[in-house]
Amino acid sequence: MNPYQDYVSEFSRLFRDGKDLPLGGMPPLPRREPPADARTALIFSPHPDDEVIVGGLALRLMRESGMRVVNVAVTQGSRKERQQARFEELKRCCDHIGFELRQTAPNGLEHINLRSREEDPGGWISSVETIVEILSEYDPDLVFFPHDTDQNSTHIGTHYLLVDAMERLPRAASFYTVETEFWSPMASPNLAVELDEKTVADLIAALSFHVGEVERNPYHLRMPAWLIDNVRRGGELVGSQGGSVPEFMFATLYRLRRWEQGRFRNILERGRFLGASETAGVLFPSC
Repeated sequence: MNPYQDYVSEFSRLFRDGKDLPLGGMPPLPRREPPADARTALIFSPHPDDEVIVGGLALRLMRESGMRVVNVAVTQGSRKERQQARFEELKRCCDHIGFELRQTAPNGLEHINLRSREEDPGGWISSVETIVEILSEYDPDLVFFPHDTDQNSTHIGTHYLLVDAMERLPRAASFYTVETEFWSPMASPNLAVELDEKTVADLIAALSFHVGEVERNPYHLRMPAWLIDNVRRGGELVGSQGGSVPEFMFATLYRLRRWEQGRFRNILERGRFLGASETAGVLFPSC
């Protein structure tokens, strides 16, 4: 008898049973209104659903440090017949989890990819200027956006959209940047953030509000496995090869830097593990 048979079978059973759980429809989670002088984090989401897939650190900052979190819907997906429905799902998701929501355009920006950047400079610059306006409007302390090789063309496009916009800001502009990953792992993450069971459950519940997406592909049910695997990878990528892996169950990986004087500046001498027992705001002392 293989001693791991029951272990593997239990994973399969949980996934099958998860398909019977409700999609959305849950009341908003309890939250405090941020104070008037709250620090602001902007999440630039390539698609509706990215805000909670990569949002573990943002949610911890909102709950633990009173940070104001605003999700910027860069696009509303490429299927025009679904754009308004996806935005309605996004609103319900953000209402549930407690993030504010900012549209970029009535149906979101279009053609956010490297091909558009190269072949349609006029349209691209117009989209860049939209992001410049949003950055100037909010004057954020912290900006989340995908890393430059996140596989999906819109995720990669969103990375360069943000970089092009940041380069148009005044040189005095200064804020933390947190690059995220989903479709492709970063080669050099420097931050692993532990998520406790409640935080993971709340993120998955919020993700389930994107009903039209998770009905065709129940990726919300696979999210715990991804977060577990992040501990495996992060233990040696954020830490050191052959080093000790932190006793996390779930984690999200990021690359933390700072935008200053028109360029990125590394601010961590070595990788950082942020445990659930620490307050997430310790990462951002100058905010």
